Amino acid sequence: MIDHLSIGVRNGARTKRFYDAALAPLGYTCLSEGAGSLGYGDKAVTLWISVVDRPVPPDAGSGLHVCFAAPTRQSVDAFHAAALAAGGKDNGKPGLRADYGAAYYAAFVADPDGYRLEAYCGWAEA
Repeated sequence: MIDHLSIGVRNGARTKRFYDAALAPLGYTCLSEGAGSLGYGDKAVTLWISVVDRPVPPDAGSGLHVCFAAPTRQSVDAFHAAALAAGGKDNGKPGLRADYGAAYYAAFVADPDGYRLEAYCGWAEA
């Protein structure tokens, strides 16, 4: 249903460092880089990031977050660790979320601008 999502940030270089690190374990890379914009995905850009004057202020109570599909539980773990090492904040350590489903394995972080992110793998692994 959704072709892509766009978010605004204040600092493009800081944002690129963060998303390059956090998304690599999930198999996503920066596919487009221009003056003031970045585009991330695997085969096509699905996340656009633009440097703007007034990004959406962080609001943990809004319920807004972006969930990235992860190929394995290990990639969820690696996403979380890489995001924290690149300046993100923990918003939920990797693990099973039984309330969401028996095989729902996810981790949650906030990026340097406060956007809430999730990496999710729904595959049951031994």
